[in-house]
Amino acid sequence: MTAEGEVAGRAAENRVEIYDTTLRDGSQQVGLDLTVADKLRVATVLDGLGVDVIEGGWPGSNPKDAEFFARIKSMPLQNAQLAAFGATRLPRRGVDDDANLAALLEAETPIVTLVGKSWTLHVAEALRTTREENLAMVRESCAYMAAAGRRVVFDAEHFFDGYRADQGYALEVLAAAIEGGADTLALCDTNGGTLPDDVVTIMTSVGQRVAADCAAAGRAPVRIGGHFHNDSACAVANSLVSVAAGGLHVQGAANGYGERCGNADLFSVIAGLELKRGHELLPPGRLTALASTARTIADVANLPFEARQPYVGGSAFATKAGLHASAIARRPDAYSHIEPAAVGNQAQVLVSELAGRSNVLAKAAELGLDLDSGLAGRVLEQVKEAEHRGYAYEAADASFELLVRRSAGALPTWFELEGYRVVIERASGPGPGADRSEAIVRLRLGADRVVAVGEGVGPVHALDQALRRGLAEVYPALADIRLVDYKVRILDGRDATRAVTRVMLTSADHQGEWTTVGVSDDIVTASWEALADGVAYGLLRAGAAAIPDDQLAGVEERVSEAV
Repeated sequence: MTAEGEVAGRAAENRVEIYDTTLRDGSQQVGLDLTVADKLRVATVLDGLGVDVIEGGWPGSNPKDAEFFARIKSMPLQNAQLAAFGATRLPRRGVDDDANLAALLEAETPIVTLVGKSWTLHVAEALRTTREENLAMVRESCAYMAAAGRRVVFDAEHFFDGYRADQGYALEVLAAAIEGGADTLALCDTNGGTLPDDVVTIMTSVGQRVAADCAAAGRAPVRIGGHFHNDSACAVANSLVSVAAGGLHVQGAANGYGERCGNADLFSVIAGLELKRGHELLPPGRLTALASTARTIADVANLPFEARQPYVGGSAFATKAGLHASAIARRPDAYSHIEPAAVGNQAQVLVSELAGRSNVLAKAAELGLDLDSGLAGRVLEQVKEAEHRGYAYEAADASFELLVRRSAGALPTWFELEGYRVVIERASGPGPGADRSEAIVRLRLGADRVVAVGEGVGPVHALDQALRRGLAEVYPALADIRLVDYKVRILDGRDATRAVTRVMLTSADHQGEWTTVGVSDDIVTASWEALADGVAYGLLRAGAAAIPDDQLAGVEERVSEAV
């Protein structure tokens, strides 16, 4: 089948193509630095989700992207096709003499995405060339790639700004790409300043003009689509309305990653088009992998996962208002715009000072705990009193579960704190390693007393090491539990060094993560509380039973020897 026939077949399907640019445009986000191994992992995850196109990077711009394209050749994709990104040829140079175009061909991807100027300001100021030469650059570069057997996606950079400045020239640029054999035209809102009503107007007009240009060139209609940035907080909305205006191609990045305010969040776009507009974008059944895919990519990128992220965030279907919880108990769909499970997420009822008894009962049921109304009321009062002192249970489910189990008399006592001492020593000399912290922890394990010493980088690390050392031989499950995050918040800075401090500590095992909270006017005390709760909850998850008194003989001696 000819390239024109393939385009006609795809257009007849009226199917929206999902094009991911996480590995190129998304990676320009401040603080996001993916290794080649990271990029390969992200590509695998996106392919598993079922996106249509994965833009791997710009092979002519840096060694990392060149290595990525070389290595991914041995990792065939199951659902997606790979695209290499680059620019049209340089001014006053032939396509055969352009290193960037040569690198695109060497990447051996089935799709090549070429970016070209469509705003006269950039033609004159960035390229420093004539309008006619820019049109030739677009036409010849697209033709060069099409002749080499590549499917060509043309990214019309700054198109919406260019269209407003000189509508006729912006359309000429698209016509040049069509003449050169481009398969898809992506209209780029590179500055992110276009609003949805303008997108609809411009996309509709452009669609009519492109259809006419294709007919004049003897070609079947090519796809048009959009590439939107979020500088006006409209990237997802613009992507959705671009499809409503006839677009059949949407570009975006995982979790909205990208420079400045980011790209369109591709996961929100996918969910919106599938669940709100009835488009079939992913392979059957893969939409339920959306939330796990978003979290996995955030982990690989080593960036915090935004709990408030639509559809996939941990708070996307959470409520802590008592009135809402009461309604949700009767109708789970009362406060959710979609079924959370459709995107692999779940509803949450949070417990806070705003909660009612329904919240506590619903949350306990979610945790598998059966509370009577009286106990739920007592737990609620404890929660409200604790949150008045600075605790935050909506973000610390593990501490809430421990509180409920403790109130119900259903929490084993794995260890009790008798006391601890922390010494921070400042050694002479500058630089890392000058400070040393030592913690001595005294614990009760049934009838026995255990003393353990730990050293670490700072007092909290030293306490963690001492606690683990004191419990390790009795509770081997601790070996699978690790600390993954530690946050400190000063609740009232006006009290200066006497201010109350809240510590949120996240722990993890091979099955997942949990968060515990501690509050005190002493940061070490708050940290210990969160740390001890984190260990206790980990032992609860692991099914570790409290050691009976008659099995504890010799524990102190073994620990002392270890110290």
